[in-house]
Amino acid sequence: MKANKLLVSLCIVLLLCCSVVFAIGQKESSGEKVYKVGIIQLVEHDALDASYKGFVDGLAEAGFVDGQNIKIDYQNAQGEQANCVTIAQKLVNDKSDLILAIATPAAQAVAALTRNIPILVTAVTDPASAMLVKSNEAPGGNVSGTSDLTPVEEQIKLIKQIIPDVKTIGFLYCSSEQNSKFQIDIAKKVCDELGIGYKDYTVSNSNEIQQVVQSMVGKVDAIYTPTDNMIAAGMATVSMVATPAKLPVFTGEQGMASVGGLATYGINYYELGKQTARQAVEILRDGKKPANMPIEYLSTCDLYINMDTVAALGIEIPEEVMAQLQ
Repeated sequence: MKANKLLVSLCIVLLLCCSVVFAIGQKESSGEKVYKVGIIQLVEHDALDASYKGFVDGLAEAGFVDGQNIKIDYQNAQGEQANCVTIAQKLVNDKSDLILAIATPAAQAVAALTRNIPILVTAVTDPASAMLVKSNEAPGGNVSGTSDLTPVEEQIKLIKQIIPDVKTIGFLYCSSEQNSKFQIDIAKKVCDELGIGYKDYTVSNSNEIQQVVQSMVGKVDAIYTPTDNMIAAGMATVSMVATPAKLPVFTGEQGMASVGGLATYGINYYELGKQTARQAVEILRDGKKPANMPIEYLSTCDLYINMDTVAALGIEIPEEVMAQLQ
């Protein structure tokens, strides 16, 4: 009896194996291409994670499903530039059909290694100033994608609306992130126009965040941090120091504001990822070249206010600001 059961089991296994081999053979003989899509993400935080998810979901909605007609190789550099270079080299060596780079340092790492593989970037503030494209309107090479440039002017004006007597804003950002410097330059021009003073407070690694924020207490009336990847990943530390000191933090995007920040006008990074996926479809399905694909932007931004932080700071949001949430 046991021998019969064993024989039946072996037969089932053999049939399954034959079915798998037959299916693979059918797929290969049909000539259907399975595209290799490499993804390199700088670090884990809400905005970049949402961009990645939006990209994958956007591809699936267009019929490009991981494990079926595309094979996605997702790699996260955990915030280390050296890891970006290693991952970029792997994706290039694997002869990816397309590479998605999430955040500026990741994009710069992979763009330096290939001029042939199509590269799309997302969560990059200004690809032109990051030397990724010849211009945002006409990239001219193998790189295109989407920008996460936020309405910096409106964000600074929001600080003035919520804290009318603000005299000095502390700009908190990583000194090595080009995307942050680009936004801070805009913020400084707006402050000059509004007659608001400002001071730079920069970090070079995540271990410096707590000490730098502590040094801001008593010296500035508010903190502004752009869509900076290092600060975004360390927002819990920022709020741990700033909130008990009654120091409001205005951020470049909603994910940062939700982790102890106060408010922002921000873009939807999930939708940004989906917008990038549409560009990927144009490359994979329609044969478009990044050289002729302008950098794209989201057209809408949303006001976000962290009411828990409002309560913890003991401040009152003006009615004209609250009305925008309706």
